[in-house]
Amino acid sequence: MVAAIVMMLVLGAVLGLGLGIADKYLKVEVDERVEKVTEMLPNYNCGGCGYAGCSGLAQALVSGEIQTVSCRPCKPERRQEIADYLNSTPGPDGTCVHVKVL
Repeated sequence: MVAAIVMMLVLGAVLGLGLGIADKYLKVEVDERVEKVTEMLPNYNCGGCGYAGCSGLAQALVSGEIQTVSCRPCKPERRQEIADYLNSTPGPDGTCVHVKVL
């Protein structure tokens, strides 16, 4: 009985150590610009832009998939603010996304 408990403690410690090492070295870098652009959008999730929601549009803008801020419910001033932010803020790789306002 004691041997089983010790074996489970050792196994738990080894697996926990493995998870800690994996968390440190296998971390996925998150582009913070996606969250910022999602906050700037109106968050209606209407799909008028052709994407499933505002987070989908933000991801497409930041990745460079589209080059136009095409959110219809968004006010023109806010669209320009999003374009200015993306044109001037570099991502983790050091490059800026160049977008324009529709």
